[in-house]
Amino acid sequence: MDLKHRCVQLNDGRFIPVLGLGTYAPEEVPKSKALEATKLAIDAGFRHIDSALLYGNEEEVGQAIRSKIADGTVKREDIFYTSKLWVTFLRPELVRPALESSLKKLQLDYVDLYIIHFPAALKPGEELLPKDEHGKFIFDTVDLCATWEALEKCKDAGLTKSIGVSNFNHKQLERILNKPGLKYKPACNQVECHPYLNQRKLLDFCKSKDIVLVAYSALGSHREKKWVDQNSPVLLDDPVLCAMAKKHKRTPALIALRYQIQRGVVVLAKSFSEKRIRENMQVFEFQLTPEDMKVLDGLNQNMRYINGQFVIGHPEYPFTEEY
Repeated sequence: MDLKHRCVQLNDGRFIPVLGLGTYAPEEVPKSKALEATKLAIDAGFRHIDSALLYGNEEEVGQAIRSKIADGTVKREDIFYTSKLWVTFLRPELVRPALESSLKKLQLDYVDLYIIHFPAALKPGEELLPKDEHGKFIFDTVDLCATWEALEKCKDAGLTKSIGVSNFNHKQLERILNKPGLKYKPACNQVECHPYLNQRKLLDFCKSKDIVLVAYSALGSHREKKWVDQNSPVLLDDPVLCAMAKKHKRTPALIALRYQIQRGVVVLAKSFSEKRIRENMQVFEFQLTPEDMKVLDGLNQNMRYINGQFVIGHPEYPFTEEY
């Protein structure tokens, strides 16, 4: 990891900034907040912005990026923008239209990284979370290798510079890696990762295959009722994390972010607060000791905030595997 340039190299030769802004917010948060936060983040020094079709804010995020290009703060090539292919678009013929729809919303010519949001497909259609009359999610059956081939074609067409996956377990990754005629390896696997779920085995596996692990929910979670168990512990209130923050005169959030960067993980920090966005850039100003790292490793309890309950029972549900 090249901390001087604050980037890590992907297996396709491109570079991804090790700190990114996450832009997901619960439905009740106005979409204009994503616009403001993205502008603030770029002003504060963030160059990696992560969004998705599912978040419903690509128009706003695209507008923020374009306004920062227009005012001379950055050039397009300075920004690393990630979008995601939602699970109702996993059929190969739907992949490119989904990406083109995101690009149209963003009003950008390309994205830097396009990733499969989740390996378990739902029924295509207008609804992003389609349910039957009994309120059960309607599953679809798709060959992930065929989806991957469609992503490879998007890369060849210049619509995305890099391609990867999200929420894949090691067996699903292996299926892509062992695919006959594989043209491009997944550049990354974006997964939930924080001191309570440090993903050690998956991280080791990804490193062995030259796949970058990208951490979401790195500060715990937004605790939205729709996705997260309300009884789960609040990561940033953890006494060990708080004691270490005190020792380093930093926030618990900064300790959690620095932990990932020192493990070679690209980390997303979701915040819409100007103070915290600016604060999160301080992650490059200090270092944790090997003892600190060991203590933080010890917080692992394999606890997920986001268990993907909408696809529990799906043949491609990823979290039944240990990693």
